[in-house]
Amino acid sequence: MQQLSPAEAALVNLVDPAPMLAQVETWSAINSGTRNLAGLTAQAEALAAAFAPLPGRIELVDAAPVDAVAPDGTVQPLEHGRHLVLRVRPDAARRILLTGHMDTVFATDHPFQAQRWIDEETLNGPGVADMKGGLAVILAALTAFEASPAASRIGYDVLVNSDEETGSLSSAALIADLAQGKAAALTYEPSALPDGTLAGARGGSGNFSAVVTGRSAHAGRNPSWGRNAVVAAADLALRLKTMESASLSINPARIEGGSANNVVPDHAILRFNIRPRGTLDAERFDHAIYGVCREVELEHEVEVRLHGGITRAPKPLTPAAETLFGLVRDCGAALGQTIAWQTSGGVCDGNNIAACGVPVVDTMGVRGGAIHSSDEYLIVPSLAERAALSAVVLHRLAGGE
Repeated sequence: MQQLSPAEAALVNLVDPAPMLAQVETWSAINSGTRNLAGLTAQAEALAAAFAPLPGRIELVDAAPVDAVAPDGTVQPLEHGRHLVLRVRPDAARRILLTGHMDTVFATDHPFQAQRWIDEETLNGPGVADMKGGLAVILAALTAFEASPAASRIGYDVLVNSDEETGSLSSAALIADLAQGKAAALTYEPSALPDGTLAGARGGSGNFSAVVTGRSAHAGRNPSWGRNAVVAAADLALRLKTMESASLSINPARIEGGSANNVVPDHAILRFNIRPRGTLDAERFDHAIYGVCREVELEHEVEVRLHGGITRAPKPLTPAAETLFGLVRDCGAALGQTIAWQTSGGVCDGNNIAACGVPVVDTMGVRGGAIHSSDEYLIVPSLAERAALSAVVLHRLAGGE
């Protein structure tokens, strides 16, 4: 049976749940939707102050340039908030990466802005699980870990980005840079299930915009002269669905554009998402999509311009990742926590890290549920549970495990 060493037991005793809950309540009250740059600035400053007592250097890194297709079909720059990076013992021979995100899916005009207690152990509020609770776990675990003599054996980087909820486009290069040379990574998304089950293998994800340009005409006098962009976009959506398989799902999500009822529309945009289960599925789609767009162009005599791509590669459960999962499981057992994992259809920054060849467990955050909805909740005792788990995992990683 797994048991804690005296040093590990001492670490666990240093985890104090009271300030963790206070942090979550304070941070949840800051609206930090991905597009709310002012809110993200406030959140980044609050996090920088909270993490400042840890050793190392904190930096707020400017977002990399990102563009997106506007409703009129033009490609426009898309602004993002700055990302927080903490570097501790950068010259250590063995280094770890811990990641989280400060943004939420709730915009400033979203009705879900306040917290409420569902019962004495369950807090409902924006971002309490995804993932301001996870950020509190990172801070508490590292604070406890730094009290151990073992801490001097390893270094670590902490990244808290501002754009995870929209695909980490402005932080992808930063993630890849920080992942280089790391022995392992821990990401603090909430657990896959409220019982604490972790996400194991993950599929990939890609977002696309297909801009369709046709030819306008009078809908009554000479409709045949027109080339209907909306019809072409709808045809493309239907063709995309025929490309699906058991290991590739495609979601045509929105058609924008159109014109007045008496005008053949010459402009439309089809927005769609794909979820490849494996790398081969992603490669096959990438090879086939341009042929499908060409078929629509020829049949409808329109132009189709494709923007976007697969931004999160599928994350298989490699032998190195299984070893790291085993370490987390054993640490959980020593704490009396049952840790299991399962395949997930969701994606996160763990996909990006795994693509760099670094083993990662990417659901080290709190137990909770109903994320991305007004019913999002945090199981409050899991703050201390998960902080203790991370502190012990870090301690064992510092011992070379």
